[in-house]
Amino acid sequence: QVQLVESGGGLVQPGGSLRLSCLASGFTFRIYGMSWYRQAPGKERELVATISAGYTTNYADFVEGRFTISRTNVLKTVYLQMNSLKPEDTAVYYCNAHVNRNSWGQGTQVTVSS
Repeated sequence: QVQLVESGGGLVQPGGSLRLSCLASGFTFRIYGMSWYRQAPGKERELVATISAGYTTNYADFVEGRFTISRTNVLKTVYLQMNSLKPEDTAVYYCNAHVNRNSWGQGTQVTVSS
């Protein structure tokens, strides 16, 4: 079955950077798109970024050029490089595999605060 393990979150000051990783297993990683979502307290889960099997990327408007999604197929890992972080980026971040949109990992907490 699809398994997703997110890591790399933490506490960072406004303007700082983090790189999130998501290790995937249980499916043929290289042929599926992957996405990052986030969920802030009291809010709905929202899409952050998507990368297709062909490496096409798309971002939510709120990213504003600050984040970069990438993937390494040989490692079955998708990344989210986040720069210029803002307090409103505070959330639990999840990756999602397009092979099964109902499978979620445990998420990784990102807290942006001074």
